[in-house]
Amino acid sequence: MPHTYGVMQGRLSPPEDGRFQSFPRKSWREEFARAREAGFGYIEWIHDDYGRTANPIFSEAGLKEFDALKKEHGVATPALCGDWFMDFPLIRCTEAEQAARERHLHELIPLAQRIGAQRIVLPFVDQSKMVTEGEKQAVIGVLERALPLAAQHGVELHLEADFGPAEFAAFLDRVPDRSLKVNWDSGNSSGLGYVASEEFAAYGERIGSIHIKDRYRRPEGGVETRPLGTGSADFADVFRALRSIDYQGGVTLQVARGKDGDEVEFLRGQLEFVKRYW
Repeated sequence: MPHTYGVMQGRLSPPEDGRFQSFPRKSWREEFARAREAGFGYIEWIHDDYGRTANPIFSEAGLKEFDALKKEHGVATPALCGDWFMDFPLIRCTEAEQAARERHLHELIPLAQRIGAQRIVLPFVDQSKMVTEGEKQAVIGVLERALPLAAQHGVELHLEADFGPAEFAAFLDRVPDRSLKVNWDSGNSSGLGYVASEEFAAYGERIGSIHIKDRYRRPEGGVETRPLGTGSADFADVFRALRSIDYQGGVTLQVARGKDGDEVEFLRGQLEFVKRYW
């Protein structure tokens, strides 16, 4: 079974301004060569507020350089991670704010197609998590308006949420459009105490993309991201679950960070960990 391995943008550089994950304003160019050196075939591209003015995908000149670097290093960009919607959530905001943020989502869809991304990952976790029925209804409305445009451009919308298995399956049943899929994250799952095989049994046919990381659930409460195999994730169960749905898509490493300046070597080791299972 052939697999494609990718890395979340920014993991190939030291963190900037104390941010664990962000668009790497200072080193996005260098990350193409580093990705290839570490053994990855693609970068999951980040769009966030921190990197907005430096991100090359928002200008023609930037796109020209972006295209050249992709070609030079043979590194794809099949996914656009919409962390901007963590900065500006589509819920718990005014009607005017929601309308403006929804317009931005619509603007991103043709841009995703332009950069070769077949999916936009929309995070509804942490400060963007859906809590109330009203918030779920608001998100369903946003999705139903965006999905036809996404289909026109050959782009899927992948939802990252912290629902339990039954609740997530029920939510997906309310949006039957098959171009809405799940971005499943091993670290978020283990950090919440979920069991991968139970989640895949509940909604595995809707899983479209995978993030791999490990989080440790502290006995006293709270979680921390740790190197793969040192947290609470049961990776034997994770990869059994992936095989159970015959998953054929890419696997993005969104792992813990090692020492600054040692990103390539650290990620090589994390990738080798995954390959032992996959």
